[in-house]
Amino acid sequence: MSESSERKQRRKQRAAERAQRRGAPAEKKKKGPIREWLDAIVFAIIFMVILRAVFFDLFRIPTPSMEKSLLVGDYIVVSKIHYGMRSPITLGIPFTPIYLRGLELPWTRFPGFTTPKRFDTVVFNWPVDEGKPIDRKTYYIKRIIGMPGDTLSIVDKIVHVNSDTLFFKETREPLKDTMQHLWFVYKEDPRVRLPSARLRELGISEAFPTMNPTIERIQATDAAAEAVADWDYVTEVRPVIRGTRPNQGISLYPANANNSTDNFAPLVIPGKDKTVNLTTENWSAYQTVITDYEGQSASMDGDRILINGQVRDTYTFSQDYYFVMGDNRDNSEDSRFWGFVPMDHVVGRAVAVYFSWNSQGSPFLIGQIRGNRMFRAIQ
Repeated sequence: MSESSERKQRRKQRAAERAQRRGAPAEKKKKGPIREWLDAIVFAIIFMVILRAVFFDLFRIPTPSMEKSLLVGDYIVVSKIHYGMRSPITLGIPFTPIYLRGLELPWTRFPGFTTPKRFDTVVFNWPVDEGKPIDRKTYYIKRIIGMPGDTLSIVDKIVHVNSDTLFFKETREPLKDTMQHLWFVYKEDPRVRLPSARLRELGISEAFPTMNPTIERIQATDAAAEAVADWDYVTEVRPVIRGTRPNQGISLYPANANNSTDNFAPLVIPGKDKTVNLTTENWSAYQTVITDYEGQSASMDGDRILINGQVRDTYTFSQDYYFVMGDNRDNSEDSRFWGFVPMDHVVGRAVAVYFSWNSQGSPFLIGQIRGNRMFRAIQ
């Protein structure tokens, strides 16, 4: 090969190398530690928003209405996929009460793999939290006692469904072993006080005096009450039963029904595609349901019931409703006070306690953690 040809070949080779270098991708600049942390935080926030919006949400138990099943300071996981996720009704900043007022979105509930069942512990938006869109109402947690179409009544604290005593499937008793309510403790000697240390061992927080010095009042489960009844200076333990009397039912549901929290007149629970006969006697039970949750105009003109301006003696409901109660029967504001929970207010089913914190349990932070309650399924 001639020298001229060799020079041409070398020039072509160098040109090819330059072209390859020009076409080669530039080396990526390595991220600094701050950028890596920011990327990780942004990813975690996006992941948490999606997780809580679609699959699960996290709540803290703020009141003792579900004791002893759930305690104040329990942090729980609520499954939205059991009954199906409810699409957003308002636009706002996630995990805050800030939202765009005056704007409500068309919404739907996606299919779940089950429907609400009797005895499920459910989280829902408090129906009578007035002036707010559904998904911005206060969150409540209670247990489903009455199902759509049931006729529910309460006789001396015992719930009856369709005239039969309601027994819990775990205990085959009218009350769960984790349910508590008020009891009268009768003592032989009025000077003797129930010892607080022995009460705490049974899970009873305290005893309350009454006008009669031989009687104290405790809030306890059936098992704890039976244990107190065996004490030497205790003659008898009886449940506190509130009877009905005039004007007592003003604060209960339905208004002026002469109910008490322990004795509740039979009430038919509305259900989707279920028809009820409307009368002057049951109108107070269904008027707010028809107007507030069904979106109809309803009123009474003398003895006539008007729905959307037409005289009606029946009504067919468009969604399911549930009657809920707290496990702490005498310290729970539930359906006995404000009525039914519409299905469109149901958020999800409480499935597990993932953390528990007792702020009154110990002067030391580590002692305030209830380790025995963590990662427990909710029954």
